Formats: sequence, structure tokens, C-alpha cells
Amino acid sequence: MATTTTTTTMTTMTTAVRLYGKNDLRLEQFALPPISDDEILARVVSDSLCMSSRKAALQGADHKRVPADVSENPVIVGHEFSGELLEVGTAWRHKFAPGQKFSIQPALRHKGSLDAPGYSYRYIGGNATYIVIPREVMEEGCLLPFGGDAYFYASLSEPMSCVIGGFHASYHTTSCRYEHEMGIMGGGRMALLAGAGPMGLGAIDYAIHGARKPGLLVVTDIDGARLGWAARILTVEEAARNGVTLIYLNSGDADTLLGLTDGRGFDDVFVYAPVAPLITLGDRILGRDGCLNFFAGPTDTGFAAALNFYNVHYESTHIAATSGGNTDDMIEALSLMEGGLINPAAMITHVGGLDSAIGATLNLDKIPGGKKLIYTHIAMPLTAIADFGRMDDPVLQRLAEITSRHNGLWSAEAERYLLSEKEV
Repeated sequence: MATTTTTTTMTTMTTAVRLYGKNDLRLEQFALPPISDDEILARVVSDSLCMSSRKAALQGADHKRVPADVSENPVIVGHEFSGELLEVGTAWRHKFAPGQKFSIQPALRHKGSLDAPGYSYRYIGGNATYIVIPREVMEEGCLLPFGGDAYFYASLSEPMSCVIGGFHASYHTTSCRYEHEMGIMGGGRMALLAGAGPMGLGAIDYAIHGARKPGLLVVTDIDGARLGWAARILTVEEAARNGVTLIYLNSGDADTLLGLTDGRGFDDVFVYAPVAPLITLGDRILGRDGCLNFFAGPTDTGFAAALNFYNVHYESTHIAATSGGNTDDMIEALSLMEGGLINPAAMITHVGGLDSAIGATLNLDKIPGGKKLIYTHIAMPLTAIADFGRMDDPVLQRLAEITSRHNGLWSAEAERYLLSEKEV
């Protein structure tokens, strides 16, 4: 490791959620070390919680990204975060400056390592007030400036990059040639199965507003309330304005789905829940050269589903999947948000302070709704946006008014107001 020098002797206190072992998360205050000339001191503002963090908390040192000595050297959890750069070491002042908003691509893949912010590091993670960004983040090009008007958008760039990566990982074949054309079929027929959850909402938004769009987009879900919410936020009229025929369908019937394609089947099918019959359904509705993209990551290492290999052989159907997005996907997500082309605020259903992060992380599978957004410099119970108006807190009642003006969604206006009233 290269020798580094200390840029500052200033001690910064941080408050963070740290992982010590299985189901052992602790909210603690401690001192960060002074940054070296190849490090950056930053202030975290927002972190959106991910089911992957719950998995790390449940598995502790058994998780492939969590260090074996986590009980002696705890790590800060949370990897979908955004904030502001405070102090930049001399090695990076040509590229970064204090005051910049930022997001981080956690999948560093530095020298082949699986180490990632939010899983593996003592001094960087999303559920913290202040962090030290290590040199490998910058060396791998994973510290990403953001020019948008709200921090929470940059927090959502990581989950949006996963959606975008899935679209890019799908592929189709070139007739009579052993070549693959990467990406969904432009102008083709696409189905999102179990597609009204938070990641599905991001996929609908991207399918409508991304550079390569399907001509037909069918979104199914067995949860009528979620499907209705999706239809209200991402309307068929908005899709039509962008050249996409959007159909919401509360049905898992293959014949009904195939009927929407005149029997031709779908070019691209995305499965957003790790349910074996859903995968089999997706396989059944594929058309010739159709790509089945299994987006939902299972926790069962023996998870399997039936596929029709007759169609694999004679109809050229095939499977793709990704686990997260890459840095280019994240840069694309940030750019689309900066330009106002996509609005992943529809993913967010709950907002809370750092004091609510432990309970929310450990119980993510039991809390209904979509993404849970944590603001690290406030104290606030995790609260559903839909419940703001029923709370006694005048700040939440005011937030209810603000979100109602934004179609029930979290917004830059809501973020600014919350931080102005509750930030400590």
C-alpha cells in the first residue's frame, strides 16, 4: 500500500449505524480519523435502505462482503447514499471540490475485491452523519458528482442503476450470425411481472423515458393496491406521449398476456419477484428470440424453476440477469434525474431519521410499501408518506400538504422543508 500523509489533524465526530455481527446493529458516536491526502471527508445527508443491507445484518460475518473480524472492527451499513463533500485531500483536488453533491457506486471491484461501502468499511457507509471516503472509491471512478436539486435523487441512483443495468443486460440475437445485440428490443413487446413494487416502478419510468423504449409495455402484479398506485403515478397517457402503449394488468394468466401480443409473445420479460411459478410464466410468454431477465435476487441458494428447453432450442429463447448495476448505469441514472427525464420518487413510501434506521433495516421484509428513505441528520420515526397528515407533528402535517401537491410523492420541496425544520 502506498504511503500517505495526513491532510488535516481535525477530528470529526460521526454518528453511525454499525454492524458487529448477526442481528447486531448499533447506533454509536465515534471519532473519524483525520483524512490523508488521498481521502475525502464527506457529510451524508440521505440513505435509502436496501434489502441487501438486511441480508448483511442477518448474516454478519457469513456475508461475502462483511469482514470476518466485524465483531472487533464494526462496519457502517447502508450503500444507497448521497451527501456533500467537505474536505478533499490534495490528491483529488483537481477533480473534486468541497460543496459538491455526490453519490457513490458501492460495487468498487477494486483489484477484484468484493469490499464495498455499506458492507466492508469502518469509516464509510450510508447510515452515518460523516464519513471518510477511501482512495479506492476515487481510483475506481466510483465517486460520482450530482448536479440535481435534491439529495434523495442521488441516493436513488444506485437502485435505478440496477434497473438500468437489467435493461442493458438483456440481449437479442442477430439472424444467422453468432452475435448478440445488447439491450431490450427497441419498439418491441415487454412484460414486467410483479412489476408494481419499488424497483418495478423504476423500470416502468425508465421504459417510458429511456433512450430505447418498447412499443408495448405490460405490467402485472397480484397486489391491486400497488398496481393502482403505479397506474396513478406512471400513467398510460404519459406513456403514450412517449410512444409506448402501457397496460396494467392484475392477472397471471399466460393466455391473457399472450393475447395482448396477438399470440406472438414478448421480446423482453422481466421477473421482479423470486417466485418459481412467475419465472415459468415468464418463460411461457416469450416470443421467438425472447429474453427472460430474472431481476429479483433470491436468498435460497437452491432456488430453481421450470423452463421450456424445447423453446430454448427451436425458438432461441434465452435468459439474462444482473446483480446490481455498474458505474456507467449509475452515471446514466444521475444524468436522467438531473435532466428531469425520470423521477424515481415514486419508489419512496416511508421517510425517517437515523434513529429509525436499525429497526427499519432489520424489519424491511415486514414493512409494507416501497423504499425507506433515511435522513441521517434528523431524529424522526420511520413514517409512511401516506400517514403524514394523521400525525400530531406539525412538521409532518406540513409535509402532507407538500406531498399532496406532488401527487403524493416525496420531492425536493419536501426534502428542503424537512431538513430546515428537523436537521440537527
